[in-house]
Amino acid sequence: MKEFNLEAYLKDVEHLVNIDSGSHNVAGITTVADFFSERFEALGWNVKRHIFRDDLGPTLEMRNGDFEHIDVLMIGHMDTVFPDGTAAERPFKIEDGKAYGPGAGDMKNGLVTMYYAAKELTELGGLGLNVCIVMNGDEEISSQGSKGLLTELAKKSSACFVYESGRSGGKLVNKRKGLAKYVVEFTGKPAHAGVAPQDGASAIHEMAYWIPQLIKLNQYEIGTSLNVGVVKGGTVPNVVAASASMEIDTRFEMIEEQQRIERMFSYLEKNITVPGVTAKVKMMGSRPPMNPSDETESLMAIVESVGAEIGFDVGWVATGGGSDGNFTAAAGCPSLDGMGPFGGDAHTDHEWFVVERVEPTHRLAMGILSALSANKQANDGKIVL
Repeated sequence: MKEFNLEAYLKDVEHLVNIDSGSHNVAGITTVADFFSERFEALGWNVKRHIFRDDLGPTLEMRNGDFEHIDVLMIGHMDTVFPDGTAAERPFKIEDGKAYGPGAGDMKNGLVTMYYAAKELTELGGLGLNVCIVMNGDEEISSQGSKGLLTELAKKSSACFVYESGRSGGKLVNKRKGLAKYVVEFTGKPAHAGVAPQDGASAIHEMAYWIPQLIKLNQYEIGTSLNVGVVKGGTVPNVVAASASMEIDTRFEMIEEQQRIERMFSYLEKNITVPGVTAKVKMMGSRPPMNPSDETESLMAIVESVGAEIGFDVGWVATGGGSDGNFTAAAGCPSLDGMGPFGGDAHTDHEWFVVERVEPTHRLAMGILSALSANKQANDGKIVL
């Protein structure tokens, strides 16, 4: 394995972190996409740019050749959760061995890690692997435009690696909860709360009935949670509320739990307790659970073996947060996550990754590609897990 250029890596991450690329900043995401398009085209890779909607940043699909079946799918996202101006307010910096900045650990470090793996793979002649790298611009808003492409590519792939930041102690992610977000909108009838309250229909009163019914669905012991995170309604105290709304986050390890939650939504919609009020439930985004299959277990064993060879102590962790690995796993592709350099405090003003974990993470990536190449050669040109 060639010597890794950490200085060049950090320079690239710094350049990208200092570009505002929030999920709704199409221009910023496009600038990040332009950076990688140029880099991958210089490697001789085929670069395809997908535009799913005018209000979404582009998604890049990059391949090291012309092929239908994909041996290795690598994915990451270019968007962040931070508003415009954040990069100028707190640009990239390194302090006490950690790199900071908006999107530093979620996940511009992972994007650059994938590029350097692609660069070395190309210099090695490709190792006989059909590799596809996808960088989307809408992951932080549930991959609204790109999830169809990710699912389609996953169905054609032997293995998938998501380069979100790794966890403490070299732990990688092999399991993620599914999630679904909903908005419930209540419409009632206004009336003077003192003169003629009986003529009104309070949207807030109906919402107040729903909340405890929904909270009963929490079953933390099996990984199911429902959080009413935002509530709005009414105008002033002496007017019966004509409208109200609430935003709800749900997490679950089994798809049957999502179905149980949605049955309750349907029941409540059909059984309004405040006459004159109507309610409508809207799903605002969802991801299926990411649960390891037998093939995923085999892929984990390969990663563990590579880690042992290079001195990277591989461990595994489950998390309640979602990623695009949820989509690829649900499509039947063995998927592992947290493959990027160890980082933390994502979505906060002190998000970071550990600089000294960059090179070991790169070496792990190259070792995995080499092991999968050997697997393919040993199985008549097909990766077998």
